[in-house]
Order: sequence, then structure tokens, then C-alpha cells
Amino acid sequence: MRFETRRDPRSNVTLVEAPDLLWGPLRSGWDAWNVARRICWGRGRQYDLVHAFESRPVSIIPALYWQQRRGAKLILDWCDWFGRGGSVEERPNPAVRALLRPVETFFEDHFRRQGDGATVINDFLEERAVALGVDPRAIMHLPNGCNVEELIPMPRAEARRALGWREDARIVGYIGAIFRRDAQLMAQAFDQVYRAEPKARLLSIGYLNVQLEKMVEVPGSVWRTGGVRYDQIGLYLSACDVCWLPLCNSGANRGRYPLKLNDYMAAGRPVVATQVGEVSRTMERGGFGLLADDRPEDLARQVLWLFRHAEEAAEMGTRGRQMAEAELRWDDIAGDLATYYEWVLASGEVA
Repeated sequence: MRFETRRDPRSNVTLVEAPDLLWGPLRSGWDAWNVARRICWGRGRQYDLVHAFESRPVSIIPALYWQQRRGAKLILDWCDWFGRGGSVEERPNPAVRALLRPVETFFEDHFRRQGDGATVINDFLEERAVALGVDPRAIMHLPNGCNVEELIPMPRAEARRALGWREDARIVGYIGAIFRRDAQLMAQAFDQVYRAEPKARLLSIGYLNVQLEKMVEVPGSVWRTGGVRYDQIGLYLSACDVCWLPLCNSGANRGRYPLKLNDYMAAGRPVVATQVGEVSRTMERGGFGLLADDRPEDLARQVLWLFRHAEEAAEMGTRGRQMAEAELRWDDIAGDLATYYEWVLASGEVA
């Protein structure tokens, strides 16, 4: 086994892919062979700064090697709460949950103070970082960006014609994977939407990790796209009346920020989401959708309101796109991050 190195022809980025010996969930940052190969590849290479995304072994151990042996400045990112109270609690197998809880918690918490800087995706994780001893002056809030160059809104009728879908359907869209508890909330909320509006359809865009058809009352009301090329996501989103984020008010959801929300914004779709963490604060600031409690009836009520108020829904979608362009362009976020890198390199203090 070996590293495969390739250079992206569109940029000056070199992507180095490390091999794993393990399989399945054990590949998610825990593979010792991957750790060893990363360190071997990095020996003899000199870096000014290392930005480690998350702190599982395959990330934190090579990062500490470059910091402590090679003199690089180290920035630790925190964009998901994995440990005790966080997403480990969403694992359905209680034995796996009990096994991973202390391990995830140790790697997530133990190394925070060893960085020369820290990036966080939301206020909740910033508060946790400070509580663990990270200097608040060394923390940068690093949000997800919106791909406003490739996700372009198009008229709903045009998108449906391109897909061969009926115009009178009422489509609620959702992108990607989901925690099981959130899937149950989504299914229960959609059942109520469907009872009130039989033309409603729940569109799953891309990979979905649960059998949603078995969770709703009418399996045929769920439409799955299966795998979708990125350049087609905007087409599917544009065909939706509403997009949503049914999130339970859990530690896992308070400790993250789903990137799918930014895709909804870039595509100019009105959003219904539960009042959880950074998602609700972003929506309140941008005014591009409606917030609900994490109860099926409240989510359904907000979706049905948007179905019945098309003009207001369209205005919300426009505001989401405007916020994406004004505040969340990836180029602007990358510029802010570059400035932060310069600050960390110029600082001799450890956070």
C-alpha cells in the first residue's frame, strides 16, 4: 500500500491520500497504519503551519509531530462535537456507543490547548473550547461557505420540466445523510404534511443512510435521486417548493452546522428548520425561512404555510441567496482564513 499524490490542475493544492488497513467506521480517523504513513510521508518536509481538521488520531498525531518536531504552528479545527454528549450518542448500537464514548471524548478534548490557534464552526463549540482552556483571543469563527458560482437558482417550473416531474407536486427537499432520530422526526413531520396535502413528496437528494420509505406512512411519497453529480444538485433543489432541516434538539446537532443549509441558500430555496444551534441563528439573521420546535406538528405547520404562501416563500428564497452572496462566499471566507493564518504565524503565543 502507498500514498497516492496528485495535484489539482485548477489550483496549487496537492492532495495526498493515506491508505487504511481497517474498514467501515474504523476508517473514520482511527487507523494506526494511516497515522504511520502520514508521519513517514511528512518526515523531511517542512511546513510553516498545519491546520488539523478534527483531532482523531490520523489528524492530531501527525499534526503534533509537525508542531513539536518540525516547528510548525498548529491550528486545531472543531466543526463537530463527537464525544460525550455529542454525535457519539447518536450511534444506534449501545455497545459501540459505550466503547467509543470515552475514546472520542479523550481525543476531542485532550489536545485543544496544544494548538497555536483554533477554528470553530459555531458559538457552542467556541464556548466548549474556551472551557477547555483555549485562549478566546486565538479562536476564529470559521463558517461553512456557499458555492454561489456553481449552485445557481433556476425557475421551479423549468427545473421540473428538465427532470420530467409534474408541476402540481408539492416537493420538500432534503440533501444527504441524517441521524436516525432526525430521520424519525422528518418522517413523522412529513406524514402530517402528506395528510394535509396528498400531492406532497419528500425528495431525498444524494446518498441517504436510512430506509426512509419504511419510516413514512406512504412509501411512494418518498422520491430518491440516488447518487447525484454536484453540478446537478442545483437542478434538484430548484425543483423543490421548500427545503428543510428537521433536527432534534440534541448535543450532536448543537455541536455542528450542516453544510446542506448553505446549499439551500445558494439555490434560493425557502427553508424550514428546527430551532437548534447555529442553524436557527443563521436563519434568524437572514430571514430566509421559518423556524419550528423539534416536534412533527410544528415542522409540518411551517411547511404547509409555505405551500400556501408562494409569494412569501419566494421572497424568503431570494433573501437566502442574497445572504449567501453577501456574507458566505467561499472566496471571502478563504480570504479571512488566510488573514488568520498570517496572524497565527506572527504570534509567538500558544493559545
